[in-house]
Amino acid sequence: MLKEKLLDPASGVLLYGTTPPRTGTAEDAVRAAADKLAARLASLPLDGVVVYDIQDESGRTAVPRPFAFTGTIDPRAYARLLAGRTGRPSIAYKSLGAMDEPAWQAWLDESARDFGVGFLSVVGRPTSGVKYPLALAKAIRLAAAHRSGFAVGGVAIAERHTAERSEAARLLGKSIEGCGYFISQTVYSAQATEKLLADYLRDCRGASVQPRRIVLTFAPAAREKTMAFLNWLGVRIPPETARAILASASPLRKSIEVCRDNLRRILDHPYARDIPLGINVESVSINRDEIDASIELVHVLSDVMKSAR
Repeated sequence: MLKEKLLDPASGVLLYGTTPPRTGTAEDAVRAAADKLAARLASLPLDGVVVYDIQDESGRTAVPRPFAFTGTIDPRAYARLLAGRTGRPSIAYKSLGAMDEPAWQAWLDESARDFGVGFLSVVGRPTSGVKYPLALAKAIRLAAAHRSGFAVGGVAIAERHTAERSEAARLLGKSIEGCGYFISQTVYSAQATEKLLADYLRDCRGASVQPRRIVLTFAPAAREKTMAFLNWLGVRIPPETARAILASASPLRKSIEVCRDNLRRILDHPYARDIPLGINVESVSINRDEIDASIELVHVLSDVMKSAR
């Protein structure tokens, strides 16, 4: 069971992340997309599927968005569809947006009653310094206390772990509020993740709190446009890494090797014995070759995790 695996430090966890089809997609096309993805994932040893909730993050940065923002169908509906098609549980993301407490409570009730959501990852807002009607911490508390028994998770972003703003402290605070696991932003710089994990373990020990599972996300990126989009999302792809991938005779192969080597470096530290880690592979591309490469990446990273145990 995924819930037990997420909360059991001795278990490994392997996930695959996807984005729902665009708003307005015909129902038969939505079902066809789910069938196609389920066929791709059928042979993989996955514990679950992650379905993202896409929000317009233009307020987070002055840099123009590489691709125009388009909304998607309700992630809960796609998560339910994928769970049926793949036979694996789905984790639904939810961006809080401008919800207030009554709206959040109603959304939680609806998610359990109408969509059968069991796994919920709560996402804050992309714009800092703005006062919202419902604080992220309270939203997590309410979700964790809901009578349906949601397995509540959060997001970990190594790039925002700085001397001025500790992401490690934020993870600790979210775990105290009720997060049982975290799924990271896409990793393309091992160093940032190494620092975050080391400081998170230190903070957990200082607070006498058991570290929660952190699922590390990786994605193939073999095109300048794909990298530009990841960079816009806040993922740090070191310039030398981008150059090495794009200059390679096989950019996709090189991208997979970079992800593999980053995971090996992240695991090669004492904290890896004390923080339960996991893997999530996603494809942020609409290009067939990068999507296919994400399937290969699952196998490669799964082997790395097995050899590290």
